[in-house]
Amino acid sequence: MSLFISDAVAAAAPSQGSPYSLVIMLVVFGLIFYFMILRPQQKRAKEHKKLMDSISKGDEVLTTGGLVGRVTKVAETGYVAIALNETTEVVVKRDFVAAVLPKGSMKAL
Repeated sequence: MSLFISDAVAAAAPSQGSPYSLVIMLVVFGLIFYFMILRPQQKRAKEHKKLMDSISKGDEVLTTGGLVGRVTKVAETGYVAIALNETTEVVVKRDFVAAVLPKGSMKAL
């Protein structure tokens, strides 16, 4: 005996819900996780792969490092040569191309 809690209240166990409620809640959280995180990420990855496959010679591209240039050579090994100006050319991995810019974008800069 405690002065603050009666024996009847302390001995009573909280009522348990149905065992299926936990399973249903886990399924609902799994669906929320899929539609809020996994599905948009897969969609972005699919669009980026499509972008990388469409890169060809003469395209003006923006890299993830912020370089803007014109593609001069596309290698089968996954690398792209980009001319930044008439004298400077860099080779980057095709994965690091962030966007293909519209024609004439380099002249506007």
